[in-house]
Amino acid sequence: MSEKQPSFAAPEFWERMTTVNSGESLAEMCKKQPVMLVFLRFFGCSFCREAISDISQRRQKLESNGFRVVFVHMAPEKETAEKFFKKYKLFPVDHIADPERMYYRAFGLTKGTPQQIFGLMNWIRGFQAVVLEGHGSNNPSEELGDGFQMPGVFVVHKGAIINQFIHKYPYDRPDYEEICQI
Repeated sequence: MSEKQPSFAAPEFWERMTTVNSGESLAEMCKKQPVMLVFLRFFGCSFCREAISDISQRRQKLESNGFRVVFVHMAPEKETAEKFFKKYKLFPVDHIADPERMYYRAFGLTKGTPQQIFGLMNWIRGFQAVVLEGHGSNNPSEELGDGFQMPGVFVVHKGAIINQFIHKYPYDRPDYEEICQI
């Protein structure tokens, strides 16, 4: 975690921001309370499914501590996203479809290198997530997202990043409760 403040803190960034699936403005949400933005790679990714499951198990605690959870994904159709959220009993939940990756770029999330995406630990952790934890996987497709996109988690409040976890590898498993210790 670092103190890096990306350029999105400029008011123009927030004015361009779209609303979440509920119709609320993300900028307004972030003014009212801390928002944990969870950026996913693609819905077929076993690590993203693991993240959705982890947050589902912690959602009540996070929300009781004043945090709002918002997922950012690249699936163009909200029904695609909601199918996965329902599977993990995380519905309704706020989410933003970002197939153009405007949010990903604004928060400095890049595509992974071959070493990050295809390294040995990726296969080992993938086996754990897919087989041992039962999250399954699908091949990347445009409707699900981009398997090369790196994920991240940001706590944003009043236009500033309060805390963040930027994945070095897709298999990194953030401690969501620790990220929300502000």
